[in-house]
Amino acid sequence: MARTWARRAGAGAAVIVAMLAAVAAMAPVQSASRDELFEIPNGTWQRRMAGEDLSILPENIRLTLGLRDVLVLRNLDDVPQIFGPTLMMPGQSFRLPFAVASSYQFDCTAHPSGQMTVIVDPYPDTPWARLLWRIRELTRPAAAAGGAAAAGDSAA
Repeated sequence: MARTWARRAGAGAAVIVAMLAAVAAMAPVQSASRDELFEIPNGTWQRRMAGEDLSILPENIRLTLGLRDVLVLRNLDDVPQIFGPTLMMPGQSFRLPFAVASSYQFDCTAHPSGQMTVIVDPYPDTPWARLLWRIRELTRPAAAAGGAAAAGDSAA
């Protein structure tokens, strides 16, 4: 009796999960903002020069065309930071929109390696791609984004 009930409950749970996955795969994806904000905290340069192993920004930043395809960097440190060819003074922000799906390498003084990779994925226009995008969004570490809310800053 208990086995039958457990089997039915398991089958019911599997059906519910399959239905949720189907809805997630078929529903269009949306994003509240196209900006992906990352902040360089105050004291970053000083802590790096003191030999502290910092993981302030992720080595790889993942963006998605049409959903979240504008990288916004905000320098809250008290020294200038370099990102690619851009010198960001303390307090300045830098917006970099992407229009082509690809992998981009940039010099970045906020990273111990001095490099950062921005991976821009194509818009998820198939059910499978939408499902994978939603799973990635659910499992994305919140701290890695430094607050993925709408940045609203303009280029400095």
